[in-house]
Amino acid sequence: MKNGRSLSENTLFIGVALAGLIVGAVVVYSFIGSGKNYLLCSQTDGSGIRAVSGYSPTEIQLRAILHYATSRIVPQQSLGEVTVSFDVLKSRAPCNFLVFGLGHDSLMWTSLNPRGTTIFLEEDPKWVQTVLKDAPDLRAHTVPYRTQLSQADELLSSYRSQPLCSPSKAFLRRNTRCRLALDNLPDEVYEKEWDLIMIDAPRGYFAEAPGRMAAIFSAAVMARNRKGSGPTHVFLHDVDRKVEKMYAEEFLCRKNLVKAVGRLWHFEIPPASNVSDGGSTGAPFC
Repeated sequence: MKNGRSLSENTLFIGVALAGLIVGAVVVYSFIGSGKNYLLCSQTDGSGIRAVSGYSPTEIQLRAILHYATSRIVPQQSLGEVTVSFDVLKSRAPCNFLVFGLGHDSLMWTSLNPRGTTIFLEEDPKWVQTVLKDAPDLRAHTVPYRTQLSQADELLSSYRSQPLCSPSKAFLRRNTRCRLALDNLPDEVYEKEWDLIMIDAPRGYFAEAPGRMAAIFSAAVMARNRKGSGPTHVFLHDVDRKVEKMYAEEFLCRKNLVKAVGRLWHFEIPPASNVSDGGSTGAPFC
């Protein structure tokens, strides 16, 4: 009973802490949006929430605060790991945020990117239906994967022999020849440049699971092909596992690693136009 009570209290604490994080985000975005006059005027929106200098929290932010303040089901990432991404979102939102994985943290990520674009990619169509039933405003797509975790070593040792997997030639849409390329994503995923990419899926803990090999490779390709200014922030969870760590070091690169907290690594990947990598077939990403 003592252990059960301790776990329950800890879960509730995390939920309340996440709600507080979102409240803090609302306050921060209010001040940022209000400029120098944020102390001079305020107004009440239709929900009765006091808005600072014309800024009002979005409906999904309010829903997220209520959800995490009252739910005992919390995201798998720790508060410290979540804070790494939150710190970047504070400076980049509203932005384009692509998340591999749909789950108990999805409402939080969307609420921390107010008025931005947050899209989730999930392998399990039944799970998509389950999550969207309770949070219909989330933007989620089912993603087909062509890999299995059991293929991780073979794929890593052979990808350099395929020219369309090479750093200088890799692309994603309809790239069926490169087995690591996610070639059949929704058009809007290919058409946007993503400021932040979170990789916390697909499943990668049994042999028949898709593994995160293609997600990591594809995130690297998206980041390298970026045309806009600034780096792409890539967050990879579960780096304590062999495949995640191995593929991160191959495609996201240790030199781009800027922060590590718990089981989360944060990379800042510059566009390929800013990097000289030789460009030849078989050349490494890092």
